[in-house]
Amino acid sequence: MTTTTLAVLVPLLPFLGAVAGLLLGRTAPGFVRPLAVLPTLAAAALAVTVAVRQGGGAGAGKAPLDAATQLTPTGSVPIDLALHIDGFAALVAVLVGVVASCVQIYSTGYLRGDARYPSYAALVSLFTSAMLLVVYSGDLMVLLVGWEIMGICSYFLVGHYWETPEARAASLKAFLVTKLGDVPFLIGLFALAADAGTFRITGILRTVADGGLSHPTLVALLLLAGVAGKSAQFPLHTWLPDAMAGPTPVSALIHAATMVAAGIYFIARLLPVFAASEAALIVLAVMAAVTMVGSALAALAQDDIKRVLAYSTIGQLGYMSGALAVGDRSAAVFHLVSHGAFKALLFLGAGVVIHAAGTNSLATMSRMRGLPARIPDAYWTMTVGLLALAAIPPFAGFFSKESVLVAAEHAALDDSAAPGAAGWTVLAAGLLTALLTAAYATRLWLLAFRGQGARPSPDHRPSTSSFAAPLPTAPDGKEPVAMTAVLWVLAVPSLALGLGVGYFAQWFDGHSLAPNLTTSVLGTGAGLVGGLVTYGCWRHTRPLAARTPIGAVTAHPHTEPALTEAEAIETHTATYGSISAADDPADPGRLLLGPLHRHAASGFHLDAVYHRLFVRPALAAAELVRFLDRAVIDTYVRGAATGTRWLGTAVRRAQTGNVQTYVSALLAGSVVLAIAAVLVAAGA
Repeated sequence: MTTTTLAVLVPLLPFLGAVAGLLLGRTAPGFVRPLAVLPTLAAAALAVTVAVRQGGGAGAGKAPLDAATQLTPTGSVPIDLALHIDGFAALVAVLVGVVASCVQIYSTGYLRGDARYPSYAALVSLFTSAMLLVVYSGDLMVLLVGWEIMGICSYFLVGHYWETPEARAASLKAFLVTKLGDVPFLIGLFALAADAGTFRITGILRTVADGGLSHPTLVALLLLAGVAGKSAQFPLHTWLPDAMAGPTPVSALIHAATMVAAGIYFIARLLPVFAASEAALIVLAVMAAVTMVGSALAALAQDDIKRVLAYSTIGQLGYMSGALAVGDRSAAVFHLVSHGAFKALLFLGAGVVIHAAGTNSLATMSRMRGLPARIPDAYWTMTVGLLALAAIPPFAGFFSKESVLVAAEHAALDDSAAPGAAGWTVLAAGLLTALLTAAYATRLWLLAFRGQGARPSPDHRPSTSSFAAPLPTAPDGKEPVAMTAVLWVLAVPSLALGLGVGYFAQWFDGHSLAPNLTTSVLGTGAGLVGGLVTYGCWRHTRPLAARTPIGAVTAHPHTEPALTEAEAIETHTATYGSISAADDPADPGRLLLGPLHRHAASGFHLDAVYHRLFVRPALAAAELVRFLDRAVIDTYVRGAATGTRWLGTAVRRAQTGNVQTYVSALLAGSVVLAIAAVLVAAGA
């Protein structure tokens, strides 16, 4: 079988699995799990085969795989069903396939007993197929199809627990915010195709190389708006933390390998378009810097374990955007692949921790003892994932984050074509974020696994929240094997992926990704300082945690309420209040951030700003339209109806059925007309 045929099957198999799962979900429920897992596993295996056959693509001296067939003549710019697979596409497709397979396997245990599992599994497969279409597509219009399908799937998956208002609000917010970015994104695609005369990526890159773009800055900024929405970059990042209302496997899929990765991959694929405008690169660098630092500060103040990881994802995507801003797509995609492995591990591990603790709240977990003994698989694998997140050598995150800092250093010292201002911006923000990342990773690990309170029983439920259906457990009280086995699968690349940095260089344009001594010392030093300072603060506040009973933490009265966790199967809790802004004196994050903690816990009030600037005016406009519709237009409609009804009543009363009355009226009318005619003639 040719490589082209295998590549076509990679996105096709999950799509067919999704269709079959939807059709057979009710009539043959026994086939749902095999149809969810097997096509995705097969797609992952085929993606690996394609990657091996490509052997690194152009970076290994082998031309990228290009194949195309015209869908239909359009009369102007043609649209082709095209493949373009280079080293970047091959590696990202492997990442998507592996993570999606782990998520599907994990979900078989996680959502066992959920009546909506068939539709959930089908949507995850469709989500996977759409992302693979984006990765392999060689035509921007076909890429846009996968781009939009992911947005639709995210709406349904985030709103899986649609009975709760939090899930409904989160899904609607995710859909609207990403669509807000998609409007200028679509305009940018058309402008790009108009200049190049084609939607084919190879043709567009040739046009850029020949200097054929008429307005490169405008096109790049329009495309950046769509990327900011899809990849949760400032200022369109606010939907991602709220998307935690969805099931944890969905969070792992969105944060690690699909949706948010699509925007970064898109810029990497079309980096010459953005590099044609120095202003666009500087805008991207500033956007990345604000995203990195702001999200890291917010993560340090969150109490919900999933919201900590959500803000962490935003920050790591900022690193990738920063690498692209300094013109190094190799570092960006390398960090994308590395981050996908350890972030999927962290989210899936968090699902196990939440089930064992009975809550999402780190403040509550910090008052529990014995969680590591109850969930050793999640404890050890999450430790690996957090070390990779904190960029501690020799874990994968160190090598990939180091490649970003090296690229920024080269740009800052004018050793690359990128603007020096972009290099200094990304380098300074990256080093500060490295310190903050290690701080919130250490805080999460200490609060979740080093609790000082009572040892929870296997059926523990927090006293402050209502009970919901528990996850299924094995007879010995441990988590299902389907949930724990995938953690070890993902722990392997989280630990070892960076060790093969020399081998992976051939996949990244032959570009060296070796660490640099200066940035290694600075980055690792910043991480160690952040971790050690957080540990010292935790030692200082630990006695407070031991003395404060579970459930005694109350929400801060001056912060906006964050979305509550409402995952009926996952958390055992329907709601637990505005805990993400909890006023917990035993939290080391409060000691680290001081007066900034309250603002960081609410995401620096950005949602409140958007509510005042956009939501309130939109609601006011809607109220005005409603008033005009009901009080003005309806009044005229009702008045016309009333007048017609009165006229009909008058006419009906005149219809007496008496012929003499009709003749008399006719003669009277004739007399009146004759008099009127005489008067008019006399006046003339």
